[in-house]
Amino acid sequence: MSPRTVLNNPAGWIRQRVVQDRPSQSSLARRLSIAGVCVGSVIVCLWLAWWQWERYSSAGGTFQNLGYVLQWPLFGLFPAFMFWRMRKLKRQAELADAAAANDDDAANDNVAVTEPAAASPRNAAAHGTAVVDDADPEDAELAAYNRYLAELHARSASPHD
Repeated sequence: MSPRTVLNNPAGWIRQRVVQDRPSQSSLARRLSIAGVCVGSVIVCLWLAWWQWERYSSAGGTFQNLGYVLQWPLFGLFPAFMFWRMRKLKRQAELADAAAANDDDAANDNVAVTEPAAASPRNAAAHGTAVVDDADPEDAELAAYNRYLAELHARSASPHD
């Protein structure tokens, strides 16, 4: 397991310490059960492929049986592929979270930011404003669209004469 960073901020300064994550007994049991399901599915599906091959080899065998011979091993490998894919996606998400946390920590070390209440994203909708980052043109376009929608909403909420 990779170490994770834990932040403590007593008295206004940041101290980092590394905590080693250890898999718990339930995590180990979960991993073993997933491995068991993967191995079991491969064994069962290989047996079904062999059975279909025997049917294809017999006098009454068809090309449908041959198709199943090719499909059953793929069905058996699918749980192992999904387990591998989920672990890969989880690792990518953890790396992205760690990178975002490091970026946030680096930005927060030297800068004290005070925002008015209306400029926070949560309060922006309540005040009919939008938080705009001019560095990204896509965000500026999105903010302009949000202002347009807020204007339409304000018009529809006002009483018509």
